[in-house]
Amino acid sequence: MKRVAIVASWLLITQFSMACESQTNQNHKEMKASASETITLGAGCFWCVEAIFSRIDGVLKVESGYSGGSAVNPTYREVCNGNTGHTEVVQVTFDPEVIPLAKILEIYFKTHDPTTLNRQGADVGFQYRSVIFYHSQEQKKIAEEIKAELEKARIWNSPVVTAIEPFKNFYKAEDYHQEYYENNKNQPYCRMVITPKVDKLEKVFADYLKH
Repeated sequence: MKRVAIVASWLLITQFSMACESQTNQNHKEMKASASETITLGAGCFWCVEAIFSRIDGVLKVESGYSGGSAVNPTYREVCNGNTGHTEVVQVTFDPEVIPLAKILEIYFKTHDPTTLNRQGADVGFQYRSVIFYHSQEQKKIAEEIKAELEKARIWNSPVVTAIEPFKNFYKAEDYHQEYYENNKNQPYCRMVITPKVDKLEKVFADYLKH
């Protein structure tokens, strides 16, 4: 009987320990989630931008979608027709203790052309504009400072036209747009447009990539 009692006690202790560990892990996840930050970025086709930020260490989630317009729950076709006022964007949720917003924005500016108005390469239209939708006044301040610093450094021959606007809305794009590059790397657009951007990212920002 003693042995049975000891085994039973051990099982109770083990179960209690596992329950505590599970609760600790859950609390840690909740703390991380509450400490996370979100910013919404437009830089041409959202396939490209998602492919960039999904590789950055400290980025917790990247979703492709539409932002800034007046239409509710717009479709890809409606946004492409240019009648909704929306921009193709990615919503980036990140851990600022791992990667600060300033670095997120540096990567953003240096992985697209912020000097072409309503255009990225062959993608032309308001939906492809360069825009930062800030979620707080602090984000606005940092975005304006980074933009000013880069303009002062004259990295590009033309002025930076990236808009900095308050976040109004975000509508997640259709499922087939999510992780598009990862699922379609051999598609011509991916090989010709996105892969060179990813290659540049891996060279210039190697220290900030997920392992």
